[in-house]
Amino acid sequence: MNKIETARQSSRLLSLDILRGITIAGMIMVNNSGSGSYTYQPLRHAQWHGLTPTDLVFPFFMFIMGVTTFMSLRKFNFQPSRESLWKIVRRTVLIFLIGVALGWFGQLVGGLARGESLIEASTHFNTLRILGVLQRLALAYGFAALLAVLVKHKHLPWVIGLLLVGYFLLLLFGKGFEMSEQNIIAVVDRALWGTDHMYKDWTPAGERIALDPEGLLSTIPSIAHVLIGFLFGKMIIENKNNHTRVEKLMIWGTVLAFSGLLLQYGCPINKKIWSPTFVLVTTGFAAQLLGLLIWIIDIRKKRRWSRFFHAFGVNPLIVYVFAGMVAVLFSNIRFTWQGEAISIKAFTYEVLLQPWAGNYFGALLYALLFVAFCWLFGYILYKRNIYIKI
Repeated sequence: MNKIETARQSSRLLSLDILRGITIAGMIMVNNSGSGSYTYQPLRHAQWHGLTPTDLVFPFFMFIMGVTTFMSLRKFNFQPSRESLWKIVRRTVLIFLIGVALGWFGQLVGGLARGESLIEASTHFNTLRILGVLQRLALAYGFAALLAVLVKHKHLPWVIGLLLVGYFLLLLFGKGFEMSEQNIIAVVDRALWGTDHMYKDWTPAGERIALDPEGLLSTIPSIAHVLIGFLFGKMIIENKNNHTRVEKLMIWGTVLAFSGLLLQYGCPINKKIWSPTFVLVTTGFAAQLLGLLIWIIDIRKKRRWSRFFHAFGVNPLIVYVFAGMVAVLFSNIRFTWQGEAISIKAFTYEVLLQPWAGNYFGALLYALLFVAFCWLFGYILYKRNIYIKI
């Protein structure tokens, strides 16, 4: 984060910030269950093929990133000038490095909690994960934004189609729909940085394999994902009437979602490989939800309920990073309780919540309390009219 500035009145739709806030709150909630063993099924990711409500939050955020990319590049007239290219490259590198630093922070705190020295805990670079959520956002934004200033916008639908069809062929002929280390996504990541730097997942048979859900190869459809959001941003800006915006968002959102649902019989919907049908369905649903929010917030002026999410939406990156750091601290800071060492997270769930709320509802309550804690941080920035930008 290189700049802190006082927020000015924005001309953009409030509903954009609210949708972004909903997705950030959702990402924080599903990442911070009180117990991984007792999480309600809708709050889990699909193990492989399929779609749960949890699988929607990350792609919804990526869709909004595409929408706002159109708005941010508009002031450069979508020209590949030195200023616009520098902004794109700088933002891409910073977001990527923040993602890596967040992973490093987790290793640092975990090492210190195990009794390692500061130097030892801070130098586990041989097992540092290279990719991740923020890294995926950085790469998808960077390549999509470059395409947006280098390619005529009327050609972008063809670029999107080429990316999705080409990626489908890679999956089809590279065992991409198979949950194994022979999957082409795992093969590419393993060849580039080795299994020690990759995310490990569990197969239905209980085998742990190196198959990264934010793998480098699966960034290809993520670029198309952001470009679809970019085109929706173009549509929103070019149509000033909110009723027209809602109509087009609903129509095109339905076309995308219905197309993805139909095509899933030949190309399964799968978040972990970011399959082309996953792109179509989630961008379609995101467009429909944005249309609904414009109707509720910007047309009907029903805004009071949305204030909670606005605090997340105006500072999405810093709140997400804050949540990641706090989650690490809560899982590793321990104190003595009844003669035994216990972490803040375990104490909150196992001692304060689970005994009276039960396993599953207690785990959900912990997640909601964690979201509320992060909201408080975002609300302080919000009330002081501060945005933290890159």
